Amino acid sequence: MVGGTGMLGSLVVGELVARGEEVRVLSRRDTGRLPIGASHCRADLVSGDGLAEGLAGIEVVVDASNSIPTRRQARRVLIEGTGRLLRAGADTGVRHHVAVSIVGCDRVPMAYYKAKVEQERAIVSGPLPWSLLRATQFHSLVEWALASAARFGVLPTGAARLQPVDAEVVAQRVAAAAGGEPAGRLPDVAGPETSTLSELARAWRRARGRHPLPLRIPMLGPLGRALRDGGLCDPGAAVEGRTFEQWLTGERHRQP
Repeated sequence: MVGGTGMLGSLVVGELVARGEEVRVLSRRDTGRLPIGASHCRADLVSGDGLAEGLAGIEVVVDASNSIPTRRQARRVLIEGTGRLLRAGADTGVRHHVAVSIVGCDRVPMAYYKAKVEQERAIVSGPLPWSLLRATQFHSLVEWALASAARFGVLPTGAARLQPVDAEVVAQRVAAAAGGEPAGRLPDVAGPETSTLSELARAWRRARGRHPLPLRIPMLGPLGRALRDGGLCDPGAAVEGRTFEQWLTGERHRQP
């Protein structure tokens, strides 16, 4: 498991352990917070150090790695690092590479999303059988963005459309893919409803009881148009689960 100490990765590790899988987490640092049934191995995607040792005896690699969303760092981790990981996997006998990407990364002109597209291309053309799951933004990412802005007394609003999803749902999909055979591009996974940034901000205000000054984000140029038109959404991939507001308030989803 690469990226197993991150937000999504830690959920995937827990899901795999709960399914009875033996999990080895590869990361630069040992956080010491792994569940019973998971072990740690130091490895670095950027330098390649520790990859061969970390992948020895491993049949399935799950890559949920992430990077600081700058062009240079995204390239080093997501593109060059993925190439190192795939080559190391081929050398050590990995039979299945499972990766996580972003819904609409090929439709929204941002440097980070362009790096995700290049990462996908590296996987598709790489030496290992693969499965690739695209997901929309996680509830926790939207919460982090709004809360971070609120610390400065403002709350972003606007016409950008998002379809946030519960990361637990995505983790279940990733774990299921890891337990199966290589399947190529998997069906996308998206949240249960599409909302504008303004609607998400109002939900955040209600749940948190805070009222920072609304700050409208203009949707200008190709990037603004893509976000306004729902470039990061996929209504056809909507799954059952908690809405953003239900997630904020801790409400559990009730099955119909």
